[in-house]
Amino acid sequence: MGNSFICSSGPGRTKVSAIIADGFIHYFQEFQDRVHVLAGTLTNDQFWRKPYPYGNSFGNLVLHISGNLNYYIGSQIENSGYIRDRELEFTEVQNGSKDEALAKMDEAVATVIKSLGNQNDLDWSLKYYAIGVDDVHDRFSIYLRCSNHFHHHIGQMIYLVKAWSNAANTSTD
Repeated sequence: MGNSFICSSGPGRTKVSAIIADGFIHYFQEFQDRVHVLAGTLTNDQFWRKPYPYGNSFGNLVLHISGNLNYYIGSQIENSGYIRDRELEFTEVQNGSKDEALAKMDEAVATVIKSLGNQNDLDWSLKYYAIGVDDVHDRFSIYLRCSNHFHHHIGQMIYLVKAWSNAANTSTD
C-alpha cells in the first residue's frame, strides 16, 4: 500500500511546492492504508452488503472514492479518459470481489500520487473546472477537496465496520 513518497524540488518546483505535494501524498496514502485495514475485518459478503436498509455498503463507498479520484484527478488533470458513472458507484450490488474493488481504489490513489508528483509551482493555481465542483477554481483546491472527500467516507466506513462488529457480537450472545 502507501509508501513514503518525497517530491524533490526541480525545474519549476520550489521546496514549498514539494512540501504541498508531499503533504497531500502522505494523506492519500494514509487514507488508502486505513481503508485496507478496515476492509480486512470484513468478509466479502459484509463488504458488499448494507448493515442497515439506508446508506451505502463499504464496497459502494470504495467504488465511489475510486470514481471520485479517477474523474476529478485522473480524467480532469491527467487526461486519462476515465468516464464516470457516479450513479453506478452507489447502485452496484457487487462489482467483483473485495480485493478487486480495493485494487481499483489503489490504482486511483496511484494516479493521484503520480499527478501530485507532476505538479510544479505554477500548476497549483491553474484554472480547474469539472461538473460537480462548481466552487473549485484551481488545482490546489481540487486536491484538497478530494482529500477531504476521501477522509469523510472513511468515517462512514468506520461506522459500517462497527455495525458489522456489533451484529456479530449480538448474534453470539
